[in-house]
Amino acid sequence: MNTPARPIDFYFDFSSPYSYVASEWIEALAARHGRTVQWKAILLGATFAAAELKPPVAHPIKREYSLRDFERTARFAGVPLTVPTPFPIPTQNAARLFWWLQTKGNATASHWARHCLRAYFARGVNLSDDTALQGLAVEFGLDALAALAVWGDAEWKLKLKTENDAAIAAGVFGAPFFMIDGEPFWGNDRRAQIERWLEKGPF
Repeated sequence: MNTPARPIDFYFDFSSPYSYVASEWIEALAARHGRTVQWKAILLGATFAAAELKPPVAHPIKREYSLRDFERTARFAGVPLTVPTPFPIPTQNAARLFWWLQTKGNATASHWARHCLRAYFARGVNLSDDTALQGLAVEFGLDALAALAVWGDAEWKLKLKTENDAAIAAGVFGAPFFMIDGEPFWGNDRRAQIERWLEKGPF
C-alpha cells in the first residue's frame, strides 16, 4: 500500500503581501501533485525577532522598492492587490481566530485566512481594528461577540504563541514559508522550485 504524500506546510502572516499572493496559488499547485496544504498562521514580528531581521519596509533603501514590488508581483500573478493603509499592521487577533477555527477543520481555517487576506490587500479592510475584524467575522458566518471572545481568550493567545515558537524551531524566519518533505522554501518567488520538487522530487 502506498503511503499518502505528506501535506505541504504553508506558513503565512496576515500582514504579508507575498503570503497573500502565495495563498492564491498554493492549493491548486498542491492539488496538481496529489498533495494537501496544512495552513499555519504565524506572526512575522516573532520570526523576525528570532532571526534578528527587520521587515523590508523598515529599511529606507528598500522601502520604496518593496512597496512597488508587492503590487508588481500581484499583477504578474493576476491577483488584485493595493498596498493598504495602514501597512504593516498587527494581526494577532485574526491569527488567533484562525487557530480556533483550525479545531473545526483545516478547510474552515484556510477559508478564513483567504477571507482576511483578500479583505486586507484587495479591499483595504484593517485587520488590526476590532470593529472591522468583527465585521469580517460576521461576513464569514461567525458571531461578532463570539469572535471577540476568542481573540481575547488566554487559550488562543497561548496557542498562537506555541505555533510561533514551533515555526521558529522548524527554521521558519519569514513568510510565506513552505515545508515540503522536510525541505524548506522561503518566499512567493520559490513557486517554480516548489513545482519542480513536487513533480520530479529532490534536486
